[in-house]
Amino acid sequence: MMVPSSMQAKLHLDAARRAMLIESEAIARAAQRLDGNLSQAVDLIAAHPGKLVVTGLGKSGHVARKIVATLCSTGTPAVFLHAAEASHGDLGIYAAGDTTLMVSKSGSTSELLGMLPFLRDLPSRSIGILGNVTSPLASEMDVVLDASVEREADPENLAPTASAIVALSLGHALAIALMRARNFGVEDFGRYHPGRTLGAQRSFNRSRRFAWPRASRLGQA
Repeated sequence: MMVPSSMQAKLHLDAARRAMLIESEAIARAAQRLDGNLSQAVDLIAAHPGKLVVTGLGKSGHVARKIVATLCSTGTPAVFLHAAEASHGDLGIYAAGDTTLMVSKSGSTSELLGMLPFLRDLPSRSIGILGNVTSPLASEMDVVLDASVEREADPENLAPTASAIVALSLGHALAIALMRARNFGVEDFGRYHPGRTLGAQRSFNRSRRFAWPRASRLGQA
């Protein structure tokens, strides 16, 4: 039986809106769960002058790549390591002391678990953005950021949609907290974007609307 086009349009819109609401609510719940672990993750990364190695596989790997792009553009040196290539020579990307950020929905990705002996020997402190905080990976991390979701956004609860958005949101939250820790402002942002409109704005944008409060006022917050 053919569904009238007007009814089809309503069904499409209803599904799209429901998906966005599920994702936004999942992010809100993740924000409420944030605790001292986020601050610990910031301290681990900021304390090391080297780079942050971010790794994942599948959709989590795509999320990890975007987190790297955000970190690099906001003052935190970071590189992406494909988890499947790590044990085939790409672990050579590490320098002693580099911190690791692992992104995994299940927390049981075999390729990530396989990296752990190397990370312990290096050594590398590890942070996990994990969808399962009782998983094998979670028990091995120095810091865990809870990326669990009640359900995915599609009707069948199959596609990694809400889980991917929450993991990305936590990565962005970490990057923004690191900006705060480094007092990274307009001038710094412009320096890293010299070839784009964002970079050109540094020549005339002196409003400090993105600047952080002065250190002398931090105790009053």
